[in-house]
Formats: sequence, C-alpha cells, structure tokens
Amino acid sequence: MPTEILMPALSPTMEEGTLAKWLVKEGDTVSSGDLLAEIETDKATMEFEAVDEGTIGKILIEAGTEGVKVNTAIAVLLEEGESVDDIDSDSNPAPAKDAKKDAAPSEDAKTDTPAEASTEAPAAPKGKDGERIFASPLARRIAADKGLDLSQINGSGPHGRIVKADVEGAQPAPKAAKADTAPAPATSEPAKMGQSADAVAKIYEGREYTEVKLDGMRKTIAARLTEAKQTVPHFYLRRDIRLDALLKFRGDLNKQLEGRGVKLSVNDFIIKACALALQSVPTANAVWAGDRVLQLKPSDVAVAVAIEGGLFTPVLKDADMKSLSALSAEMKDLAGRARDRKLAPHEYMGGSFAISNLGMFGIDNFDAVINPPHGAILAVGAGVKKPVVGADGELAVATVMSVTLSVDHRVIDGAMGADLLKHIVENLENPMVMLA
Repeated sequence: MPTEILMPALSPTMEEGTLAKWLVKEGDTVSSGDLLAEIETDKATMEFEAVDEGTIGKILIEAGTEGVKVNTAIAVLLEEGESVDDIDSDSNPAPAKDAKKDAAPSEDAKTDTPAEASTEAPAAPKGKDGERIFASPLARRIAADKGLDLSQINGSGPHGRIVKADVEGAQPAPKAAKADTAPAPATSEPAKMGQSADAVAKIYEGREYTEVKLDGMRKTIAARLTEAKQTVPHFYLRRDIRLDALLKFRGDLNKQLEGRGVKLSVNDFIIKACALALQSVPTANAVWAGDRVLQLKPSDVAVAVAIEGGLFTPVLKDADMKSLSALSAEMKDLAGRARDRKLAPHEYMGGSFAISNLGMFGIDNFDAVINPPHGAILAVGAGVKKPVVGADGELAVATVMSVTLSVDHRVIDGAMGADLLKHIVENLENPMVMLA
C-alpha cells in the first residue's frame, strides 16, 4: 500500500517548517537513509532522510512552501509492485498556507462542504495500542469535521485504508452525558500585545518605508523574549572585573600554543570561569521547570552567537571538565556552523546558564534577557582602560570589564546570585586557578 511521507518534527518545539528543497523527484528510487529534502525550521536548515525504501510516487508539497505543519503528508512512497494508479485520488492534501497568499474567504467558499473548505489534514491518527491508522488525508479531514473516531471505522481501501466513502456515511458515537458542573468563573480579557500591524502602519501612512517579513527565527525570538520579560522575574547584579592578569596570562599561553595553531580568546576564559563558578555554587546551576527547579550537575553553558537575522545560543556541554583549548576549538566550530544555520537542535537546546558578550562590539555594559528555562545570563561588556585605586591606595590605570548577571528570582535568590558572580570574578582575576 502506498505510504505517506510526513513532514517531520526536526526539533522538540517544531510545529511547522518550510520545505526548502526537494533532493529527489517523482520516479526516483530511495533507500533508508537517503536524503529526501532540505527543511527549514525556525533555527536551521536540516536534511530529511528516508526511513523506508521504495519509489517516490508523488510529491504533494512543492519546494519553497512555507508553514507546512508537522505530520502533513508531503509525498507518497510506492512499494515494489505498486504504481501511481494505486495512490488514492484524495491523497493529495491542499498545500500549506503561505502568509503571502492568505486572503479572506469568498462567499462561495463559505458554502463549501467541510471537507472541501478545510486546507490542512489532521495529523495521522493512532489506535488504542499506538498503531497508526491508515487513512487518506481527505478522510481524516472529514472525520475530524464530523467528530468521528477513525479507530472504530473499517476501511474499504487497499490493505484496510480508510477512504472518503468510509467516513461520509458514518455517524459519531454518542457521547456520555457529563455531570453538571459549576460554570467556570469569569476571567478578565488578556492584556493586548501592543498596537496592531494596521494601526502602526496607519501612523506612518505617507512616509517611505520598507516592510520586512518576519522569518521563523525572528518570530521565535520575539515570542520567547516577550514571554521571558513578562513571566521571568529578572533582577540584576553588576561587577567590574580587572583583566590585566588575565590578558598577560592569555598572551603567555597563546605564545606557547602557537605551534599547535591554538589562539585563546578572552571569551574562552569567560566560558571556563562561568562553568567552574556553577560547580562552586551548585544550587545556582539550575533551571525553572514550571512547578519545580531542576538542579543540573554538569556545567552546560550556552553562548549567544549573532547571525544574520537573529542569533543562536549553542551549548558547550560539560564546560567545567574541558581544557581552555578544547573549549576554544568547540566554540569556533559551533559558532561557524551557527552562522551557516547548520546546528542540530541538541546543539543549541539545553544548558542552565548563558553568556552574551557585546564587549567585542564596543559596548561598555548592558542588561541581557534570560532565555527560559535558564536560571541566569551574564552580559559581558568591553575591557577598557580606567583609573583604579590600588591596594596601597595609589591611583593606577587598569583594564576593567563591566559585567551584569541577569537572574531569575524564582531559581536564584539575591545572595546566591551574588555568590555566583563573586566566583566568576575571582576566576577571571586569578586565571591560573582555572587550570588547577
């Protein structure tokens, strides 16, 4: 029986994606592991592999189609001995909606039958034992509109596949009467999320501007950081760090590592300092999990990497256990693949702590927004020459870097956050201790 190839979920949070490019065409023979297509998620472009062998009988979703929901049929795979004639005529779902093409429905469309008016088939259903129920996309849409349980319907199509005729005459099973319950208490309307797009555009009517379409990454950044500022109770801790000892130590190490082609950056030392500080204050190595706090044992540190149109936060796992040269090499690799949008989801998800370094762009200091579910993020400013008072009371000049620790108060209290930041400062001002 022809098998539907479904839009995959390439990350735990993926709900839809863009079918960027087909790597096969109709009539091609494929085996398990062969590349079928390139799919764009909100963060990266990833390759999609075949899990079965057969022949590509029909491509249902064209390359370049945006907003394809997970579990939507995108192609049909034929087994040995099957032909295109074996594909149900109703197995071609309507293409995923493109924001550019959305428009208000016409009066004629409002009178269509539910099956004809629907544009997306529900996800492939499963039976009581978790086994997939084979049904055509049109049959699934009709069943969803009529409230039918497909596990209770016998299919008349090939190999028991449920088709349109099987569901058109079926009636939903009567629902059990529900006990009387008290009406839900009235709730206030949710707060409005700023002005509408039309209202803002009206303000600038007559002024020249370019409208920039939001891609998946920018939408995700907007949603997550809006959520963070609305739901995470931030507080901020600030310290100045003297970098002269670190800069001298780094220079000496880089001379010794030159023959190995290794060049350590200040950011490499910051990653190591934060990772070790999380081990020194293990209760701060934690994330917010809705109704509980998860305290991590390894130091998994995320580092913000700016890319065109947004940013990634690749995670360096077990950063406390790795040498400075290993962290440097791993960070360069992750940053390079982040800029090419080639990171896999497990490489940018997770961690309990993040670092955002805008000092390399000349920013003296700033406050970073926590990336949920992280417990904290360190905003790193530039190292600049400043007058300082030495231990003997003498005025001197030192290279000073300003940092701000943004903390989730649900996870880390003030004194704990101060202790964490103290250890970060001590590690950076006494860099040799990080090698002990």
